[in-house]
Amino acid sequence: MKQIALITSIINFIISIFLWLYIDSATISYQFLYSHNNDISTLFDIYFGVDGISLFFILLTTFITPIALISNYTNIKENLKYLLIFILILETLQILTFVSINLILFYIFFESVLPILLILIIIYGSGENKKRSALLLFLYTLMGSLPMLLSILNIQNMVGTTDFYLLSLLKINLQDQNILWLGFFIAFCVKTPLWPLSIWLPKAHSDSVLAGSIILAGTILKLATYGFIRILISFLPDSSFYFSPMVQTIAVITLIYASLATIKQQDTKTLIAYSSICHMAVVVLGIFSNTIIGIEGAILLALAHGFVSPALFICIGGIIYDRTGTRIIKYITGLVLYMPVFTILFFVFSLANMATPLTFNFVGEQMSLIGIWFINPWIAILAATGIIFSACYTIFLYNRISYGAFSVHLKPMKDISRIEFISLISLLIPTLIFGIYPNLVLDSLHASVSQVLYTII
Repeated sequence: MKQIALITSIINFIISIFLWLYIDSATISYQFLYSHNNDISTLFDIYFGVDGISLFFILLTTFITPIALISNYTNIKENLKYLLIFILILETLQILTFVSINLILFYIFFESVLPILLILIIIYGSGENKKRSALLLFLYTLMGSLPMLLSILNIQNMVGTTDFYLLSLLKINLQDQNILWLGFFIAFCVKTPLWPLSIWLPKAHSDSVLAGSIILAGTILKLATYGFIRILISFLPDSSFYFSPMVQTIAVITLIYASLATIKQQDTKTLIAYSSICHMAVVVLGIFSNTIIGIEGAILLALAHGFVSPALFICIGGIIYDRTGTRIIKYITGLVLYMPVFTILFFVFSLANMATPLTFNFVGEQMSLIGIWFINPWIAILAATGIIFSACYTIFLYNRISYGAFSVHLKPMKDISRIEFISLISLLIPTLIFGIYPNLVLDSLHASVSQVLYTII
């Protein structure tokens, strides 16, 4: 069963690579189109396509899924078949979200990941409060998405269509745009998450099975990133510009609040979860800079976070937790004495988490901050404090766990296994390659991102 699931996910990744090779990056329209019927103007038409923006989120999803599968390759014994099925279904639903060219379909697939995440945490998660954490995730995101559903129904009632093509040609007055925009923003704000609706994420991560944390950090959070760009910036541009100061303020508050909360954490998985909130706040700042460099930087940072955050969860919630049985930082010290290979890899990913130059995170974060600088330098200065904060909590975590005298609470332990090494190296390679040569991604993004902000004929 493990081999079948893993081979299936690898085949999906290979197919997505072919999409990347054959997509025409100079074309602004959707490609690889599929329609269930010829009439694409009705409410329930099935209509899919890929452009330069959705392509990389698909690639990220198909890349992370095999890693999520092998992360629990040996330590899940009970109900294994259902775990594998749930992970593959999650991959399918996420891909369908990124390729949907209809608001109704987007909403259906956007929400359909929630029941599976709920089951993953309740059945396979750990911790005494896993049921409460799962319900927080489910209720926060479900209730937050109800305003989006109302906005979609309102759009259908106002203009008679929810098709992306037709919506891009329509002009909605500012007053109506503002109401619709707020409905979508609340849903994406919860999913990102932004303050004050972010409390569910650290709890969900801390009590989730490792594969669930990898998928949640790697790809689920990117659904909101995609929604911001695809719907708010593209179809409601006037309101996006009108509300930009508010969004920038919320994002900066989220960044500073989450950074300070991260520094205080003593649970390793909770610390990485709060750091994810910090990075996603910078992504939102880049998107609502309303500049090409800012939006492209936000996409790059979202992709980089999709590589680095799962790697840190594998290090913390997988490798260390499996050997020590604890996630409390003060009980884990001196691992370099017994795990030198792990310590080296953990060090490189810690550098990436701090957005060190030559890593993918650095390129995305700098482009996002440059984009917001053009609009509001003061917001950019406040956001740049996240670089200092991330260095504080990341260095503290790495130094505390790796060095010092070996903890008296632990027994001697083995270095990382072959499967764990493959998982981390697979995430390290794109982090460094795209950090050194980001044009591999940017060349396919320019036309699509330009179309989001400007009308290209």
